[in-house]
Amino acid sequence: MAKKNKREKKIQDADGLYSFLKHYVDFLIKHSYKEIKYIGLEKIPTDGAVIIAPNHTNALMDALVVLSRQKAPTVFVARADLFKIPILKKIFTFLKIMPIMRIRDGVSEVKKNDEIIQKSIDVLLDHVPFCILPEGTHRAMHSLLPLGKGIFRIALQTQELLPEGTPLYIVPFGIEYGNFFRFRSTVLAQVGDPINVKEFMASRGDTPVPVVMNEMKEILAQRMKEMIVYIPDDEHYDATYELCAVMNNQYAKRYAKEHPSEKRRSLTTRYACNKAIVQDITELREQNPEGAEKLLSLASKFHDKREKAQISLSSAVVKKPLYSNLLKNIIFLVTLPYTIPAGIVTLPLTGITELLLTKFKDKAFHNSVRFVATLLLWPLLMIIYAVLAFCLLPWEWALAAWLLSIPAPIISQDAYRLLRIMISDVKFTYNGKMRRMVKELRKTYNQYVK
Repeated sequence: MAKKNKREKKIQDADGLYSFLKHYVDFLIKHSYKEIKYIGLEKIPTDGAVIIAPNHTNALMDALVVLSRQKAPTVFVARADLFKIPILKKIFTFLKIMPIMRIRDGVSEVKKNDEIIQKSIDVLLDHVPFCILPEGTHRAMHSLLPLGKGIFRIALQTQELLPEGTPLYIVPFGIEYGNFFRFRSTVLAQVGDPINVKEFMASRGDTPVPVVMNEMKEILAQRMKEMIVYIPDDEHYDATYELCAVMNNQYAKRYAKEHPSEKRRSLTTRYACNKAIVQDITELREQNPEGAEKLLSLASKFHDKREKAQISLSSAVVKKPLYSNLLKNIIFLVTLPYTIPAGIVTLPLTGITELLLTKFKDKAFHNSVRFVATLLLWPLLMIIYAVLAFCLLPWEWALAAWLLSIPAPIISQDAYRLLRIMISDVKFTYNGKMRRMVKELRKTYNQYVK
């Protein structure tokens, strides 16, 4: 009797090892940030195929934030040049990431996308969430690059193949990082209103497909911008962001009064206030160009001097940073007997990570490198430390030492952050010129922005 042909495994098929390891990845993602908050997940439809469309600012971390929103898997696409290294190709395929060519890879290479598009359609037909970063490349800025057409091409082709009455949705997904480059920062991920592709196409009647795609692109871009702190002006980007940080506390006081259920220092409050500040600056530029130019010029000078002095924005936004962070500084000093050994046991991980970082000129990759290094190397180090501990110490002491070393990467990163901010606070406190600039900046802002 002839054997049945075994079906070729699809990238979206269930995988026991993937499901098992996803719990570990999700756990590590949640502990790679001090706080990670998802808002609006209930907006993601469950009655059809779904394409998640996030902004792209932080390399692999963007995809991991999307992945960790739910227990079920999500299929992704990533730039094809990352797949040229055989070991990375195997890892990405295991992680359910497919390669996609970009125009910069050459016209002949882009033609290879036809196969990937077909696989993407197949993923959606199986009702597995599919994520594509429509900007096509990352940029570590609170902004949004022009969207490519690939996501809409896939959406339209898939909608035609779906059963009658089954819709396809494009879901805007905004990712807002507290800091693009610092490990253990914060993440606010927000889901916007989905675009029902079936209804959208029906409402456009006989409108040519290219026109429909452009209309859909404009709508998606607008909804993505609504989910992030969008700074539209690249020329005055740094100055605008400095003003967001310097004025956020003032806005937060007012916001907390208007929204009693919100905490002043919550991620959502900071996000709402930064959005309001950007909007006020945009309106000022339209209504009072001269005043706006003076304000932004002052903010730009402050940015340059602060960077040169290596002072953190977090030090410059409070009146007396040393007193404001007094409790954190005390905690740092009290916990030194633990944080110093934690730093020592993580030295191999830190050393290898820092060596790898020298290979990446684009700082947007740095957190991704730190994450992958921790993901792969820390379990190996824990095995080595377990063997050494149980060989050299009584089992009770060995077990205690090993258990205490488990959170060492997180503790050492937090300790380093506290030390860095403490040094920055001291610099700012004894830099009278910088403190006067902050006062002048706030005064000028309040003079022009009512």
